[in-house]
Amino acid sequence: MSDYLGKDTFKLGFGLMRLPKLADGKSEDIEQTCKMVDMFLEAGGTYFDTAYVYDDGLSEEATKKCLVDRHPRDSYTLCTKLCAWLQCHDEESAKQQFYTSLERTGAGYFDYYLLHALQRSNYKKYDEYHIWEFAQELKEKGLIKNWGFSFHADPDLLEELLTDHPEVDFVQLQINYADWENPGVASRACWEICRKHNKPITVMEPVKGGALANPIQKVQDIFKAADPEKSFASWAIRYAASLDGIITVLSGMSNIEQMEDNLSYMKDFQPLNEAEQETIRKAQVALTEDKSIACTACHYCTGECPQNIPIPEIFAVRNSLTAPSSMQGKRAYTIATANKGKASDCIQCGQCETACPQHLPIISLLEDCAKEME
Repeated sequence: MSDYLGKDTFKLGFGLMRLPKLADGKSEDIEQTCKMVDMFLEAGGTYFDTAYVYDDGLSEEATKKCLVDRHPRDSYTLCTKLCAWLQCHDEESAKQQFYTSLERTGAGYFDYYLLHALQRSNYKKYDEYHIWEFAQELKEKGLIKNWGFSFHADPDLLEELLTDHPEVDFVQLQINYADWENPGVASRACWEICRKHNKPITVMEPVKGGALANPIQKVQDIFKAADPEKSFASWAIRYAASLDGIITVLSGMSNIEQMEDNLSYMKDFQPLNEAEQETIRKAQVALTEDKSIACTACHYCTGECPQNIPIPEIFAVRNSLTAPSSMQGKRAYTIATANKGKASDCIQCGQCETACPQHLPIISLLEDCAKEME
């Protein structure tokens, strides 16, 4: 492998987007998160990833309680993100996100910093608000060590951004074996562009919002035949970590069991061998038959939904059922939409499709869900 920033970083990163919750389903389980942080550090992990918008700031606050207040600052690296298209309305409020993140986490500085979720619908906001220049100024002041952007768009835009901004230190990409050749994500093409520009990569969505931790039955059978002892998630995370130029692969772990499983194969990480790569290729072929909705439950679509429609939850119900129009399907749908908007309440304003990192046709998908489950 080539030499690059972060080459020797522990190849599993702790994503703090899907932290464990208490019984109320809203508050972070701080006690369990502390245990997970300790397990991760003890195994050699160092890279923690959060964002200003994650869980309306609760993720950054949990980072302070579970990591920053309990461990020496030089024992870990911390990444957070500035989102110029969400939870802000002008240049001042966008830039304020950095200082709010600094206060919430108490970290003093950030080892890695990202302009959050750039795509065709929002990337010009970062120009309009002069965020590129702002990030570079913060680096010069020592408030961030390395900066870049997370990306959810087409290869042509990625090429344009890296050509216009050679000063960025790294890029965060969605990479997983399901999306390697998916034209809606273009993982392979985007990875190749980053390597051409000598930009190292942090990987997000290696298990595609959990979908590859519990893949379709045909894929499960392929992996079980190859090695019945390996978890399905391990195939996905090791696949991404085996690529050249990877700083770390982020896993949004939600309980101790997930942490234990991930550490079991990443503590002494070994890249996939040729036989394992062939198993992945078989799984990729099998996935072409999958007709489920490719939602990763990031909830960007729901933040400004005027009808308060729980879009990811509706799609999850749809994906979990072989017969969505059955009595079971209708019952599950009723539970998922209790005290919230239904799929049929969609007014087709389009804000959800603008925000979706997976570029899903949400409006038409909601129409289908309404027909099937209401």
